[in-house]
Amino acid sequence: MVTLVVCWIVFPAVMAILSLGSGLLVERVARTKLPVELLLPTGFAAIVTVTLFTTLTSATAPLTLPLVLAASVVGLATVLPPSFRRFDTWAVVAAVVVFAAFAAPVVLSGDATFAGYVKLDDTATFLALTDRGLEHGRSLEGLAPSSYEATLAFNLPFYPLGSLLPLGIGASLVGQDTAWVFQPYVAFLAALLGLSLYRLAGLVLGSRPGRALAAVLAAQAALLYGYSLWGGVKEVAAAALVALAAALTSSAFGARRSALGLLPLGIAAAALIGVLSIGAVVWLVPVGAVVASSVLRGRSGIRPLALAGAGVVLLIPSLVVARLILGQGVLSSVRDKAELGNLVAALSPLQLLGVWPTGDFRFRPERMDVTYALIAVLVAAAIGGLLVSAARRAWELPLYVAGTVGGAVLYGIVASPWIEGKAFAVASPALVLAGAVGALTLSRARRVEGAVVVGVIALGVVWSNVLAFGDVTLAPREQLTELAAIGKRFDGQGPALMTEYQPYGVRHFLRNLDAEGASELRRRVVPLGDGSTVPRGTSADIAALMPDAVLDYRTLVLRRSPVGTRPPAQYHLAWHGRFYEVWQRPEAIAVSAGSRPTCAGTLPLAGASLSAPRTGRYELWLAGSIRGELTVFVDGRPVGRIRHQVNHGPQYTSLGQVELGGGFHTVSSRHRLSRLRPGEAGDPWGTGPLVITPANRCG
Repeated sequence: MVTLVVCWIVFPAVMAILSLGSGLLVERVARTKLPVELLLPTGFAAIVTVTLFTTLTSATAPLTLPLVLAASVVGLATVLPPSFRRFDTWAVVAAVVVFAAFAAPVVLSGDATFAGYVKLDDTATFLALTDRGLEHGRSLEGLAPSSYEATLAFNLPFYPLGSLLPLGIGASLVGQDTAWVFQPYVAFLAALLGLSLYRLAGLVLGSRPGRALAAVLAAQAALLYGYSLWGGVKEVAAAALVALAAALTSSAFGARRSALGLLPLGIAAAALIGVLSIGAVVWLVPVGAVVASSVLRGRSGIRPLALAGAGVVLLIPSLVVARLILGQGVLSSVRDKAELGNLVAALSPLQLLGVWPTGDFRFRPERMDVTYALIAVLVAAAIGGLLVSAARRAWELPLYVAGTVGGAVLYGIVASPWIEGKAFAVASPALVLAGAVGALTLSRARRVEGAVVVGVIALGVVWSNVLAFGDVTLAPREQLTELAAIGKRFDGQGPALMTEYQPYGVRHFLRNLDAEGASELRRRVVPLGDGSTVPRGTSADIAALMPDAVLDYRTLVLRRSPVGTRPPAQYHLAWHGRFYEVWQRPEAIAVSAGSRPTCAGTLPLAGASLSAPRTGRYELWLAGSIRGELTVFVDGRPVGRIRHQVNHGPQYTSLGQVELGGGFHTVSSRHRLSRLRPGEAGDPWGTGPLVITPANRCG
């Protein structure tokens, strides 16, 4: 409970304070008054921009945290309580509701964990990039060969870090591992999106509750919500910054403006490019056209060359990374039409509309007829919302829709399906917002008809996300916490080897052991007995690997299993928990691999009974993954329980130990599912068999 409070209350509060202070500082430097609901999003954009500069070199990277703290403190100190503007209560309500909606799939599980486990392992890479980038920038100096080092070498030179560095800052300040605050961070980004959407809706709608409702619905666009449950931190951050840039375009309209007045917009644009890399310019074309038109027509009083120079300065970090992207040929993979990533097929363009009622956004909804009807209503309402905005000369909303939809269409034409899907997710809140604005405007003239349209849009969005809530895959916190404990206990006692496919182990929790995964990116060759290597994403028994290759590793971190093989004789058992065993050899060893006896005594269950050969203590094991809660009974007594355990493949999980007398015993199980708990409404996973072994068979 303490960890939940720190992760889900203290961490977002810290991020909000940092963003508020930074937003106030931007406001003061720009000598302008920002809409109060945009202070936090603008401050977050400033944090992103600052961290991109400080992490350009390893020498300046350690300054990142103190510099962000100093900026926030200065910003907060410049606004004394008597002159401080009150927050718009309904804007706060919108942000809190959006945060709660994105938090629900994790918070309601009762664990401080993260979503998307086994569906996509990119979060493991994000954690590695955050760990390294905040402390050392893009430098790999001093890293020993490991899967962590290999992952960084592959990604760190060119991957945009804008969405990740603030995560590291917040985690450091609250004293939590980045893994446990990752999902709260995604929910915080969604709340920032809600604030910017509230501002955009407010340029058309007079009702503050109506603005809040429009922002809440649009921020939960189904595809973006689905990506958030895959660890889509970059997509949610980009969506928030695109909306912010559109909302700040007001600074380019109207009377003559100073160059400093455009600073918040420039920071938002620079932050967006820092999150998505130089390709994010596509999203900014309409906004840039408005600013350029205002400058060239002399309405702003700003010299074009000075404005262009200021823009280049803000973009220095992203331009450096863009040069590396071009140098390493990354663009060829971005354009590869066969690159699906973890998608099954290219996503439907209809998913731009924010309604897609299915648990996994990669698949078509079962009720496509209802889906088409919901989308048709939303399209009609969105057209109405855009027409009303144009009539009221609230051009920010049409610019937002044009930029996001235009960018998504362009990426759909030139990029791979994998990149196209991300573009669709970033764009998806825009048309939902336009539809909500149109429906709420209609409700002023025709209350019943408008309420019906609002209800239909809300039904489509909420229905989609309730199904996603039920299909979420949550990381097994207890298992990963055990890896974190191993990483601290055996810090520096590497190199280490994992034979299980466990990207979060080798890329993050065991990074200080210089750990490598047999089926991961690695520097040492760990061949199978026939000379081949373990296929990516799979696991292998230690006996299947060549002994000489195994002996290169001082430490083995092995998944406990009732059917596993003992490591080579040179290794002794140094530690064990519920999920893992740690085996170590002396630093100097003989060349011979020695014998490797198997762990005997496995008793697979047949039917509903088992025969214990003698009185003693036995351990129960379950293979595979389980949705909901499974309780195992022996002779009518509960002896083991497991809830929502997700594994990479048919790994075994210990259910507990029990004293049994010799002879036959009855075995039964009870499986419970609750649609009120996240991840318990999706399709069943492959579970079983259930195995019982003598308790201390491998010590």
